[in-house]
Amino acid sequence: MTNPLDHPALLRLIGERSTAFRDAVTAAPGLGTQVPTCPAWTLFDLVRHVGEVQRRWAATVTAGPADGPTQGVAEDAPELPREKEALLAWSAESTRALLDALRAAGPDRECWTWWGGSQTPQTSGGVARHQLQEVAVHTYDAQATGDGGRPLPEEVALDGVEEFLETCCAGPYSWPYEPGAVDYATVEGPAWRLTLTGDGVHSAPVPTPSDEAAATLTGTASDLVLALYARIPVDLLKIDGNRRVFDELLAWDPE
Repeated sequence: MTNPLDHPALLRLIGERSTAFRDAVTAAPGLGTQVPTCPAWTLFDLVRHVGEVQRRWAATVTAGPADGPTQGVAEDAPELPREKEALLAWSAESTRALLDALRAAGPDRECWTWWGGSQTPQTSGGVARHQLQEVAVHTYDAQATGDGGRPLPEEVALDGVEEFLETCCAGPYSWPYEPGAVDYATVEGPAWRLTLTGDGVHSAPVPTPSDEAAATLTGTASDLVLALYARIPVDLLKIDGNRRVFDELLAWDPE
């Protein structure tokens, strides 16, 4: 790892991004507005998704080690309100539940996660780190329904590049294409290398990109995160080397 955000900073930023998310919803034309970056969803669907995810992870962190995720919303829970103010109040309650659970657990409590085997630990700290990225990217989605998505804050995005590579890519997964490595370089400075082999995938920081990698993707940390989450096209960033490997990565399912 480079210098990941500590637990208090993660909780602070989850709160800040969740507030920014609700601010974007408030400014949007209406809950029925289609989300350009998630075209299958309306804004109502997006708010419901973020709230249910936060409640589910709150319950999962509280439960500790388990064989599967814990239900965050009761099956007999009343239908979500369709009025914006009431829905936003429900969203704020969801964020409070997540932050309370993460604060009570601390960073090291073990719990179920879907990323077992990755480089990210199965702990409440790992959940906090990923939940920051979840709400940060969905804040961008909510902003896109109004005057357009805005860049992720720098400290969120810098941690987000590494978090994505460690959680969503690295692990004991067999890379089905030609073995090699790709570099992800931020204009802010930090860079990471993803090494791809048939025996596993590994992510690590590198001092600077080099010709040892088959390809390098360079951009702001925010643009790198948004490209990794398929919010913006990879072609908007600077690509050096074999561009095909990024298409293979986007199409690859490491499970």
